[in-house]
Amino acid sequence: MSVPQCRVLGSGLRVLLDHRPTAPAVAVGVHYDVGFRSEPQGRSGFAHLFEHLMFQGSAHHTKMAHWQYVQGLGGVVNGSTHQDYTDYYQLLPPHGLERVLAMEADRMVSLRVTEENLRNQCAVVKEEIRLNILNRAYGGFPWIPLPALLYRTYPNSHNGYGDFADLDSVTVADATDFYGTYYVPANAVLTVSGAFDPDHTATLVERYFGALPHRPRPAPVALDEPAPAATLYGQHDDAHAPLPAVAIGHRLPDPAADLDAYAAHMVLCEVLTGGPASALHSRLVRDKELAVHVAAGCGLFNALDARAPDTLATVVTHHTHAAPEAVLAEIDDTLRRIADTGTGTADRYTSLARRRLAARTHRRNADLLARTRSLGAYELLHGRPALVEELPALLGAVGPPAVAAAARHLLGGPRAVLRLRPGSTSPGTGTTTPEDETAPTR
Repeated sequence: MSVPQCRVLGSGLRVLLDHRPTAPAVAVGVHYDVGFRSEPQGRSGFAHLFEHLMFQGSAHHTKMAHWQYVQGLGGVVNGSTHQDYTDYYQLLPPHGLERVLAMEADRMVSLRVTEENLRNQCAVVKEEIRLNILNRAYGGFPWIPLPALLYRTYPNSHNGYGDFADLDSVTVADATDFYGTYYVPANAVLTVSGAFDPDHTATLVERYFGALPHRPRPAPVALDEPAPAATLYGQHDDAHAPLPAVAIGHRLPDPAADLDAYAAHMVLCEVLTGGPASALHSRLVRDKELAVHVAAGCGLFNALDARAPDTLATVVTHHTHAAPEAVLAEIDDTLRRIADTGTGTADRYTSLARRRLAARTHRRNADLLARTRSLGAYELLHGRPALVEELPALLGAVGPPAVAAAARHLLGGPRAVLRLRPGSTSPGTGTTTPEDETAPTR
């Protein structure tokens, strides 16, 4: 398969037209370069709030008209907020494409930011936080409390879901300013993929988006910060969790500077926790009977889903009789075996892990909507939409020496170790507290 070249309209909008003539439908995605890490201090949850506000109507379309139109065609429509971007996406029959493009363009320049919409959606977001975070076992763990321990700057460490006090204090003027800063064509990527007429669609895109006012992109958020000098320890209380857990966070290589090293860490995560025969599952769950669940992954949400710095997170839900120190010791010993090329551990696991991960990546991006979203995200974050096609082969080429090097990277650098303590607070009052931040690294 080929990947389209990005072209830039006079409005500054970047456009990817991914013609797939055999597809049964068409998918449209709009990625805005604004996420949790774009939020100003005191405005936590703003990016997520705007994901909701963007469906509340614009100059020529009433509240929820966008949602109702796509669903009325039997399609799929939604939005999602990430560390560095917010995307809006839909999958629908080809005959609905023009109207969806018109609605996307309209809310890009004329969103209705009213007091009623603002208060209503703040209430919706707060209820979502109660449902998904405060009143759910392991809610938000580890993607909310782990960055708060591993990082120090506000963009990297704050709660992207939002604090109630910040949401309650939002004004229409605040929201209008945020919208005018970040929701501009030059700060966005439009992706159309599937069954469409290329020439006609290019004409439609130019008609609805080309003449939009060109406004400059906002200055990028400063994300750089030094790596911690020592391992950081913290505790997170969860009144609803039935079992304790531990989350270990490591900083990943920058994919812009060393994509091969990043890919090796992706394969390492598959080696560690990719199924019941994986290294950590075999050791912690089956053999030692210390844990009930293990998971490791690059990125707080998905691999290659954020700019640097980003986090490799390993999460172990363990039995009450298992001390966190014992769990950490087993993880470290497993990493040492993988890192030591003389043991052959990396050789034994890598071949299956890389093939399984490459196949899963290829299969995911064979889905039209997933492909559309990946194209837009890779263009916005990395300037490289071709990763949709390149990544399976890149993963498939990772060899045991690279996986061993990734394991040595985790062993050699400082980490954040966050222990989840179950049943220890009143409902809905989970907290994260740092412990001894000067403990020596391994």
